[in-house]
Amino acid sequence: MNYTHLTREERYQIYALKKAGHKQSEIAAVLKRNPSTIGRELSRNTGGRGYRPKQAHRLSAGRRAMNARTIDDATWQFAQAKLLEDWSPEQISNHAAISIETVYQRVYADKRAGGLLWQHLRCQKRRRKRYGKHDRRGIIPNRQPIEERPPIVEERSRIGDWEADTIIGKNHRQAIVSLVERKSGYTLIRKVKRKTARAVRKAAVSLLKPHRDKVHTLTSDNGKEFSEHEQIAKELQTDFFFAHPYASWERGTNENTNGLIRQYFPKNRDFTTITQQEIDHAMKRLNNRPRKRLGYQTPSQVFFKSGVALQN
Repeated sequence: MNYTHLTREERYQIYALKKAGHKQSEIAAVLKRNPSTIGRELSRNTGGRGYRPKQAHRLSAGRRAMNARTIDDATWQFAQAKLLEDWSPEQISNHAAISIETVYQRVYADKRAGGLLWQHLRCQKRRRKRYGKHDRRGIIPNRQPIEERPPIVEERSRIGDWEADTIIGKNHRQAIVSLVERKSGYTLIRKVKRKTARAVRKAAVSLLKPHRDKVHTLTSDNGKEFSEHEQIAKELQTDFFFAHPYASWERGTNENTNGLIRQYFPKNRDFTTITQQEIDHAMKRLNNRPRKRLGYQTPSQVFFKSGVALQN
């Protein structure tokens, strides 16, 4: 297998896992990387204030900048078109003769010149969880801990294991329920006017019922909005599990997907202004974007086992 450079998302995972006290070997196992890759990353890209993912990515890109290849106008026009469709530089590089570093360099050169291509890069600023010794959100009755979840879920070898979370709007006004299938990355989202357990239950059930034959398990964090988990499990005829408090890597697929969703609905967005058309547009873009880990197929293609992506 050819070596591939660490992505921005992986560097944020390294940061979160390292901060949570995990060893290099454990981080390597979670990211499915060689331990020497993690060791080299930490030794080469740790600054005076410790390992910081944004700085690490900038340092790595800077070292490789001299190797960026010259491209022709047609290739750059293709890259620009795909950026406007919210493809990542990595996805563009896989489909054209242009390096990931060159895409980033040209995008930021465009930004310095007053251009707006940079706004189509994913996750300008990653969402961070608070860490602490105690879970202040209370205890949800009758939770099934993640330890009881079937081992096959961790393998990502089947379609039907979902992760659930909520994304909060500006000033905590309204929220988005996000559901992502672990193997394919297929994503379902719906806005709720209030982040109540009842509203979240109704949204989750409504989103998943059309795919009930592809719902084997659900895993969420410990937010009180999931306190009606037993009703969700009953209506969908599935099993509902809870990750450990402040262990975001146990729901890494959902955490990464939420970062992508924030590209469309950033923290400073008033969610009361979000329309259903915007929600549908974001879902189509996310589910029709090729993913490296899927062999550059789209989540829609993998989830529906189709060779044709849905139309935008």
